Amino acid sequence: MRRLYHIPLSPFCRKARIALAEKGLGFELRTELPWERRPEFLALNPAAEVPVLVEEGERLVVADSQVICEYLDEAYPDRRLIGFDPAIRAETRRLIAWFDLKFQREVTAYILYEKVNKRLTSKVDPSGDTIRAGQANLRVHLNYITWLVERRRWLAGEEFGLADITAAAQLSCLDYLGSVPWDNFQAVKDWYAPIKSRPSFRPILADRVAGLTPPPHYLDLDF
Repeated sequence: MRRLYHIPLSPFCRKARIALAEKGLGFELRTELPWERRPEFLALNPAAEVPVLVEEGERLVVADSQVICEYLDEAYPDRRLIGFDPAIRAETRRLIAWFDLKFQREVTAYILYEKVNKRLTSKVDPSGDTIRAGQANLRVHLNYITWLVERRRWLAGEEFGLADITAAAQLSCLDYLGSVPWDNFQAVKDWYAPIKSRPSFRPILADRVAGLTPPPHYLDLDF
């Protein structure tokens, strides 16, 4: 049995879930609240972070979304998500770092943390100034995605891959909160819509966070 420990509204967990599904690999989802620091989970990942993938009974434990995805590409190479060509692989990894690090730090950490994580972990009201800063940063990143997709079929080139999965996972969490100004970024919307319709992506649209209802377009594949 293959298991993935996750929390629903995490771009990193969603990234790993989509990658597993794109590979056609079955897995069981287990929700883990890492801030509870459950001893059994700490034994799997002392960093107390999700996602964590467990394979081969308990003999193989892989932590960190990018490490999980790299492992999947090496262990199940029939469908490469990082590509075969060295130049494409380099560009894919550059964009993965862009969205996992830069986008996360400048946008998702501001908006998602303030609206969701802070409420769950500290019961403190969100900061309006922080959210507005995240929204301003989001527009900068959406302009960059626009620049990319106007020149390429997918973010890293002609093939759908892990760069697209990583960016879409980030945007999907913000979209749950109604924070993505799609109408002002048609090129990004045209890129995101086919990803949203992929069988690997649809299950994450069913995720729910108690007390937070996504906007109507969140479930609409033809939004």
